[in-house]
Amino acid sequence: MLKKLILAATLAFAASAAFADPVEGIWKTKPDDNGNFGYVQIKPCGAAFCGTLIKAFDSAGKEKASENIGKKIVWDMVAYPDGLYDDGQIWSPDRDKTYNSDMTLSGNKLAVRGCVFGICRDGGTWSRVK
Repeated sequence: MLKKLILAATLAFAASAAFADPVEGIWKTKPDDNGNFGYVQIKPCGAAFCGTLIKAFDSAGKEKASENIGKKIVWDMVAYPDGLYDDGQIWSPDRDKTYNSDMTLSGNKLAVRGCVFGICRDGGTWSRVK
């Protein structure tokens, strides 16, 4: 009986890993106004997707310490057909503002956009790191 439970758990884990959503992974953000950029890890959070800053880099590409590491950058992104993720929010550390957001996935590129009161800011295109 124990062997069957272990086998079932292993198969369930393997199946979930095999069907990971394409947006899951580590993404390099567009450089901010100061040239700084980060790595954001996107993974499921409930029925949606969230992204947490896991590394920060200066304009020369050197890893740096940041009080923002570990903070959520993206949350509540719902997956829709054709690579659209919508209904979520994104926090811009360089401006310390939170925007209603959507993301569009195309291969290893993720176009990010944020809006407040109907005014939208292009968050640029993020590149897949892993």
